Amino acid sequence: MILVLWDIDRTLLYVGDVDRLVYRTVFEKVVGRAPERLPAKGTGVTMPVAVKELLTVNGVPAEQVDAFARRIIGLMPGELERHRGRMLADGLLLPGAVDSLTAVRKSLHLLPTVVTGNLQASAEIKLSAFDLIGLVDPTVGGYASDNPHRPALVSVAQQRAGAVYGHSFDRSNTVIVGDSLEDIRTGREGGARVIGVASGTTSATDLADAGADHVITDLTDPSQLLQLIGTEAV
Repeated sequence: MILVLWDIDRTLLYVGDVDRLVYRTVFEKVVGRAPERLPAKGTGVTMPVAVKELLTVNGVPAEQVDAFARRIIGLMPGELERHRGRMLADGLLLPGAVDSLTAVRKSLHLLPTVVTGNLQASAEIKLSAFDLIGLVDPTVGGYASDNPHRPALVSVAQQRAGAVYGHSFDRSNTVIVGDSLEDIRTGREGGARVIGVASGTTSATDLADAGADHVITDLTDPSQLLQLIGTEAV
């Protein structure tokens, strides 16, 4: 069995500016003023890391960052849920996402879940909004709510999947499918091979140079993806 860890944002779907709207709104609720700068797009860093960076670059005193970050993190999923309709109106499923997810889900030797910089609640909101939640097992994924250090989420997912499915997972039978340099780092440091998808802000060349085991342009060829995933088991 191979554990397939899907990234979400810019790999499977894109929510437009909704994430940035949520950051802006919750920051203002907690800090009491609008932020002048927002997190960079498409970096793949975990939400708790992005929140602390948001607070720091907007001049929040260092001694207040942790307390404000906890409050912001607690509010993020609820604020995201408020904008479910806007996600659908302004966002989109990326080309081939449904077909590739379906192909992986139907393969008896593959176990699809997610490893993402989103909190679990936020990840499930996005997946359910775009009708993707049934194509992965979200209960055994790795989320920023588990650990803000993204490479650590590989082990979280491996252990959860192992406990539920009675199978041991390590680098030899774990594959990340993701679009960012952070996905590559997560696999290399966390213990998974990586199929880079040049569907986000990172080019195919940069994904390859960062150490992706394979790079594809998009998800429009499920048979190619299955072949690459299948070669990961040793």
